[in-house]
Amino acid sequence: MTVFHCAKCGVELTPDLVELPSVPEVSGRDKDRDEETRLAPSSVPRGHHAVDPEPWDAPFTPPTDEPRQHHSRRLLMPPELSDWAPAGLRNSVVVHPQDVPALRLLDQGGSHWGCCGPLGTGGRTMACGCGVLVATLAADCMGPYEIHLDPVRVRAFDTKGSKR
Repeated sequence: MTVFHCAKCGVELTPDLVELPSVPEVSGRDKDRDEETRLAPSSVPRGHHAVDPEPWDAPFTPPTDEPRQHHSRRLLMPPELSDWAPAGLRNSVVVHPQDVPALRLLDQGGSHWGCCGPLGTGGRTMACGCGVLVATLAADCMGPYEIHLDPVRVRAFDTKGSKR
């Protein structure tokens, strides 16, 4: 079990979370969306976390002739970046949005927002109480529903208090 803390102020950001071996694939089918919010199911179930080895978020690389692998968690991109690929940090920690209640969303709007929420493409958008941006929320109805904790701005501790 692991608890994540803000690297700057040390505040606990999550409860004890169980690590998954990988980020699960999620259904993009309409019948699996929440009827009220229209959000896709969260990529990671509550009480769990997974490390995403792939690059996530900004900066982005321009299109190439190489085909890109399609998967259910592929980011929706703003129109001006529709063919670009994420080249941000690797090894972000993916958690269920409800497992980080202390974080607050700072960026609300602009080209990195879809009809229902943030695309997850506008850089870190979630702040700790001390003001440090520590995570990125992806919560538009057409993309993944998850929070990526920045591996540089968040520290992991096992339940015995040892740094991981």
